[in-house]
Amino acid sequence: MKWPFAFFLASILAIGQPNAAQQAATAEDHRDMMQQLGIKALRPGPSGTETAPNHANYDEALANPYPNLPDVLTLKNGKRVTSAKQWEERRREILEDFDREVLGRVPANAPKITWSVAETVNTTVGNKPVIARRLVGHADNSAYPALDVNIQAALVLPANAKKPVPVMIMFGGAALPNPNAKAKGPVDPNADAPSTQQLISDGWGYLALNPTSVQADNGAGLTQGIIGLANKGQRRKPEDWGALRAWAWGASRALDYLETVKEVDAKKVGIEGVSRYGKAALITMAYDTRFAVVLVGSSGEGGAKLHRRNWGEAVENLTGSGEYHWMAGNFLKYGTAESSFGSKTAGDIPVDAHELLALCAPRPTFISYGVPEKGDAKWLDHQGSYMAAIAAGPVFKLLGAKDLGVSANYKTEKMPAVNVSMLDGQLAWRQHDGGHTDGPNWKYFIPWADKMLKHAPEK
Repeated sequence: MKWPFAFFLASILAIGQPNAAQQAATAEDHRDMMQQLGIKALRPGPSGTETAPNHANYDEALANPYPNLPDVLTLKNGKRVTSAKQWEERRREILEDFDREVLGRVPANAPKITWSVAETVNTTVGNKPVIARRLVGHADNSAYPALDVNIQAALVLPANAKKPVPVMIMFGGAALPNPNAKAKGPVDPNADAPSTQQLISDGWGYLALNPTSVQADNGAGLTQGIIGLANKGQRRKPEDWGALRAWAWGASRALDYLETVKEVDAKKVGIEGVSRYGKAALITMAYDTRFAVVLVGSSGEGGAKLHRRNWGEAVENLTGSGEYHWMAGNFLKYGTAESSFGSKTAGDIPVDAHELLALCAPRPTFISYGVPEKGDAKWLDHQGSYMAAIAAGPVFKLLGAKDLGVSANYKTEKMPAVNVSMLDGQLAWRQHDGGHTDGPNWKYFIPWADKMLKHAPEK
């Protein structure tokens, strides 16, 4: 598959190019999962190169081959969900489908994480004094000493706060702040301050979490990392967790640590990520109800984008050997051309992205995208993500929260114009005019989150 340049560049920056040994091990692991499932052939995913013969579809007339989404407020027994109590039953049904068919199950023997502070420094972020701690989360490997997993994170808190502060967990690197770092290239005087600086200035802290220290971002790593440790170095079974679920699990373990830190208001901890980490941020929020708020940046397929949409990246791109490790092994079934069970498509998946968003309700959920002209590729299917948000809205309303404030007809609602904010409710949407980043939306997200969580910066 050929990637759009923005995705290729992001991949190189985030994880580096896989070497030949990694590629071979990934291919072998992928073949093994296909054999376990009785799959003989998978459909190839569309190409992100628009001149390629198998280029992705960008014709809205062809974008909805499976127009009817699973009804988020109907139980499997056919009963309509009309109360918060019934929603809890429906929520369990949806989580079970995601566990079994899409994201995989966290095993009962998932290793315990013991956190330690490896380094503490007093420094500044912007012009604000902070206390920064380099953290290591050691996974108990007593049951399988051959693997050693240590989660890397950095916690940065305002130094002079008079009361516990809210904290954003942010997927990405885990370096301590460097006040002496120099910007590369010319500095735009009109550019927004970095998100970390905006958070600290507003009285938030942040925890930078390195997802690949939890689980590698390739198929070769599935017998290593936290997934490999839980499986004692053996290959996955079809219902075992993939990397996205493992990264989300890692964020939950970071929240475990924050609950022990007296300077942190653990009832006001959020989660954020962009691209593949935007998917992981959404999954974190959906599964762990302790998280208070989420910023989902440019998440695309496997995140806020509807699987059933034929636009840009498709289910088949996630079942091929490049990205299958993000998902449960069972997800491969939905890209199947030939197998012992026939053929399945995106229309056969029992759940879709609107239900992942609904699992976040009624907690504040902000969906962020940029524009294709600046590198937030059409591949991501911005409209398909907006449709998912519309379809999730009834659950927010049922639970007493505000949705996007438009009709619930996901088949006809169209995205608002770029830079038009839909931030009046707990379910929020904003497409900024930048690229494959959530950077331009932080100055909107922070005051919105402050309002939703009733946080006022200290004077």
